[in-house]
Amino acid sequence: MAKLVVLSAGLHGRTHEIVDKTTIGRVEDNSFQIAEPSVSSHHCEILLRGSDVVVKDLNSTNGTFISGEKISESVLKPGQTLRLGQIELQLLTEGMPVPPPSAAPAPAPAHGPGPASGPVPAMPTGTPPRKPMEQTSGLQRGVSLDQLSEGSRQTGFDTTSKGFSKKNNQTNRLFIIGAIVVGLVILVAVIIVLNQARH
Repeated sequence: MAKLVVLSAGLHGRTHEIVDKTTIGRVEDNSFQIAEPSVSSHHCEILLRGSDVVVKDLNSTNGTFISGEKISESVLKPGQTLRLGQIELQLLTEGMPVPPPSAAPAPAPAHGPGPASGPVPAMPTGTPPRKPMEQTSGLQRGVSLDQLSEGSRQTGFDTTSKGFSKKNNQTNRLFIIGAIVVGLVILVAVIIVLNQARH
């Protein structure tokens, strides 16, 4: 029997057996409820068509992805990753072990909006850190600890970079000449106006 297992930290290990028709979403009337803000109220449905497990997106806000590819309807094969918003799941068949949690962000508490409280789940020992996802979800992941430590080593400004170099002398000369010419034109115009006013 095929089943879906949640990989995302905080919900890792939650499973749901696939029946003829399974709906997944944030609200209680779904067959498999995932109370996480990035999951739509009725996000997708899973259908059994013969031996195939078919995933159909239900016009979700953040999209339904199979192995990183956005889908509207597609077959989900055993071992492939299904992502709904920020939540990752995997299709397992009998005998397949439950994989370790993914590095996806922990879901916000279901009791309402606001900053998440409590400790942040640590990554399992020996798991290499994942690089931030490239705009697949539309959400920015933030800065890694490595990037922060590299940034702290760079102190002061690099005055040798092009952004801090002085303007070209020729550009300065042209600007000064232009300003002088405009000033002279204005001065001549003022003198002409004053002479005409006297006569």
